[in-house]
Amino acid sequence: MLSDLLDHNERWASARLREDPDYFRRLAAVQRPDYLWIGCSDSRVPANVITGLKPGEVFVHRNIGNLVHRGDVNLLSVLEFAIGTLCVQHIIVCGHHGCGGVRAAMEGGGYGVIDNWLQPVRDVAEAFAAELDGIGDAQARLDRLCELSIAAQVRSLSRMPVVRWAWKSGRRLAIHGWVYGLGDGRLRDLGCGHCHAAGDAAAAPGRNGTGPSEAGTRKTRTPA
Repeated sequence: MLSDLLDHNERWASARLREDPDYFRRLAAVQRPDYLWIGCSDSRVPANVITGLKPGEVFVHRNIGNLVHRGDVNLLSVLEFAIGTLCVQHIIVCGHHGCGGVRAAMEGGGYGVIDNWLQPVRDVAEAFAAELDGIGDAQARLDRLCELSIAAQVRSLSRMPVVRWAWKSGRRLAIHGWVYGLGDGRLRDLGCGHCHAAGDAAAAPGRNGTGPSEAGTRKTRTPA
């Protein structure tokens, strides 16, 4: 029931005020997140909850399949604001095993508008067809494609003009590729990140890789 949501909100807000009477006043004044989260719309993967971050600590963009489309005005606007105004230090592309969007892409279409949206996932599946075809278990094959797609989105993100501008300006902006396990609630770094314009990134994430964890310095310039 919708009334339950309002009741939950009232209890949550009241609890915050009991703990800290100035909590919302400070939160309303400014946001200074260090992180931009690009994640999947799946309701089981809420960024703040699974990372233990509070309101104001992570700037969030979500879509089906956690995809980075160069023509997505929504994403481009989020990137420009997060990098140019908020001066985030880390961008995390986070997908999850068992992703329904990735599964739909594997199945070849027939779902409507989303078929066009998921084309980048099909491109990844085609590029890594030999590896994927060698995985006999269907669930393991799906999960591997989820990981490969995350790595592809990290690469696409590293080529975005606003990201290149940040690196050219000397910003220590780091991009990370993470995967979330629905079955165990754990986040894992795929080791496919970039932390500067010439940063190394694997063509595909390793099973046990670790990515960069460098913090950057904040600046206030915005891209022209």
